[in-house]
Amino acid sequence: MLEQQLHELRREKWLLDGQGARTLDTARSFISSVGFCTLYPQKPPLLAPTFVGAYIGSDEKLPTAQKAFADPRAKEAKHLMVCLLRDKAAFETLVYPENNFLVSAAVFPFFYGLVGDRNPRQAPVATTRSGYSPLAIDSFRLIQKHGPISKQRLQESLGKAITEAALDRALGELWAKLRITRVNYKQDEGVFWDVLFRWAPDAVREGMHVSVAESLTALVSKYVDCVCAVPQEEVENFFSPLIGRARVREAINALQTGRELGFVHVGGKVMLESGAARATRNVPGPDSNSASESTALAIRRHKPLVERRARSSKSSQRPQREGEGQ
Repeated sequence: MLEQQLHELRREKWLLDGQGARTLDTARSFISSVGFCTLYPQKPPLLAPTFVGAYIGSDEKLPTAQKAFADPRAKEAKHLMVCLLRDKAAFETLVYPENNFLVSAAVFPFFYGLVGDRNPRQAPVATTRSGYSPLAIDSFRLIQKHGPISKQRLQESLGKAITEAALDRALGELWAKLRITRVNYKQDEGVFWDVLFRWAPDAVREGMHVSVAESLTALVSKYVDCVCAVPQEEVENFFSPLIGRARVREAINALQTGRELGFVHVGGKVMLESGAARATRNVPGPDSNSASESTALAIRRHKPLVERRARSSKSSQRPQREGEGQ
């Protein structure tokens, strides 16, 4: 494969060919295909699609998180992202503090299996090993009791001595381990939070019963499918904020042993390649009826539950309200 061919494959998959994802249906299709993306371009550069790029239909002069407030396109893309989250076709996670990281509904249980808490109903304990501060524990209990609750009301309930910065740190501790999630935004009250188990019980239950090894294998497979072909080092870079590189290498080896991943020469470099990319080039390889089915044996085993959840989501669609995600 030539480097230009790989470049074009990614542009087509990431909707950078001028069409753009301007409706909820196209946005849902996009996130389902790629599995995960950032809202804005990440710095330093990350080999992954962006939601704003897919919305605009181009990767030229994309707004960054710091400059999004002044770009009408970014506001429109963010509004569509909020609709996607309310539809539960995607989930927002805390990987990069200043950039939204979106995970598709089908992939999210495996993301939860990698970083989520195994006892989501039980209030976390503030210990050195847990990573939770006393303020995070108090915040969780209030959200669990009164959620969905706005950050403004949460701050008032915790007491006037609690600063906004301290509350943001506490919410970040809970969000990073998928204890809570942002579920709404109102112009006069700001962001609303709820416990994730109440917001998406099926996804959390499924993720609770998937091992870390199985979750990582599924996520690595989906990422390689997302970028079509990639050096192993880039795969390790992508997952390094979540788990050690040695564990990523173990997952890659398991996928190669199971023939879920292969190798391809691109511009003189040896890269990992997904079954979906091989099928696109008409090269014999692992079966792949769709991008989601090539996400690894783990996802295929869970496909019936994923499909039931998708059907349930479609049957409960309702008109979306105006709102922002921050």
